[in-house]
Amino acid sequence: MTLTISIDAGQAMPSIPYQLSSVSSGMKRSVMRDLIKLAVDPEIISFAGGLPASECLPLDEYRECVDAVLRREGPRALQYGPPFDPLREWLAGYMRSRGVECAAENVFITNGAQQGLAILSRLLLDPGDTAVVEAITFTGVRQVVEGQGAAIRTIPTDLVTGAQDDALEAAFCARPKPRLAILITDFHNPLGVSISAEKRVRIARLAAQYAVPIVEDDPYSALRYAGYSLPPIKAFDSAGAIIYASSFSKMLAPAVRLGWIVAPAALIPHITVMRESIDLESSSLTQRAVFEFVSRGYLEPHLARLNATNRERQAALLAALERQLGGLAQWTTPQGGLFVWVTLPEGVDTWAMFETAVARQVAYIPGAAFAANGGHANALRLNYSDLKPEAIEDGVGRLAEVIREQVLV
Repeated sequence: MTLTISIDAGQAMPSIPYQLSSVSSGMKRSVMRDLIKLAVDPEIISFAGGLPASECLPLDEYRECVDAVLRREGPRALQYGPPFDPLREWLAGYMRSRGVECAAENVFITNGAQQGLAILSRLLLDPGDTAVVEAITFTGVRQVVEGQGAAIRTIPTDLVTGAQDDALEAAFCARPKPRLAILITDFHNPLGVSISAEKRVRIARLAAQYAVPIVEDDPYSALRYAGYSLPPIKAFDSAGAIIYASSFSKMLAPAVRLGWIVAPAALIPHITVMRESIDLESSSLTQRAVFEFVSRGYLEPHLARLNATNRERQAALLAALERQLGGLAQWTTPQGGLFVWVTLPEGVDTWAMFETAVARQVAYIPGAAFAANGGHANALRLNYSDLKPEAIEDGVGRLAEVIREQVLV
């Protein structure tokens, strides 16, 4: 693909043909980035984003931590610097508390979970390779795989127990053999479901048996407000076949842009080199401020407040869906996270009705946006975390009117 750009500098200038790579030509912009502006439009009740409750962001505590770091460390906190070892040690302890055998040497700090996925895809995939992903998955997962020019092989996801392990084994057995798989463990984006405990054990065994690395994408597990916490798949990994990726974006604040990878120590130098080809390192100030935050014990009460709010807002959404769409639609009932997946009657096209919904000042993300193989036009994803209960009630009412009109057509 050739992109021609004309430069107007007050005089005639030749057009410059930019020859885009085959990989970049095939990549699509994330629909989330296109629709995220709706999440901040005060005129629209937006279920489209993935924002935490704004009033629960720890402004005072984080400001206190940044100030403390700057006072104590001065210019050093604003310089380039290597990964902050105290934060790596804390993360290793956090992972051990979740059942993962982990030392600081297994921890690599990233600018969010998405960067972790991008680094690992670049590290493990060549153009033309095959990667296994869920048929319905976060758009960022598809972007990092397709961004490497890799082919996607999909597996279905059960709306109660998560990624289907029998299908995963079949995908590992198929030819060409996949080089990588990416699975979302807890409170799946967009489905809201979590992989069951039994499946986690088997998935770890399958990765070892077939020698296919699995990247466990787990940014939401700290956002649990019902049921019991489950160990990550990585906790059952005895072969070094599971690479774990997570983030502070959902558990602390999105603008922190700080995440981590847990991988075999032998892989960390290779991850480091790949990261250096992108942006060298994460902010020294942010790493120190986040460590200050967690070491002062601020994370646990922050999560308690955040998850109490999430619980209240999810309950408001589920109750409104039952009142407005009971008998007409089906939806998932997650035990945490930020999303509910709604399935409407066959024939309803949530892309086609999107403009009508926005005209009624309500927004969502159409299910087809997450479908790697197409389909799922009759589904949609709803986020509730940054909407107060009264807005949720109003928004579901508006959305239900649009849906009923589509069903009656």
